[in-house]
Amino acid sequence: MRDVPIDGDMIRLGQFLKLADLIDTGGEGKILIASGDVTVNGEVDTRRGRQLHPGDVVEVQGRSARVVP
Repeated sequence: MRDVPIDGDMIRLGQFLKLADLIDTGGEGKILIASGDVTVNGEVDTRRGRQLHPGDVVEVQGRSARVVP
């Protein structure tokens, strides 16, 4: 698991996937999120706008990243 620092106290799921290099394009993220292939803290989340905060863990296609301040 990789720790990925963010500016501020939150980031949206779609933005974080790109920032953490878990996806190549925003379009890819949109598809993966909508199809239920992305988990946040172990639970499937289909909202691109989901707010992530420090400590949240995102996993997609067997790769994971944790939000850190």
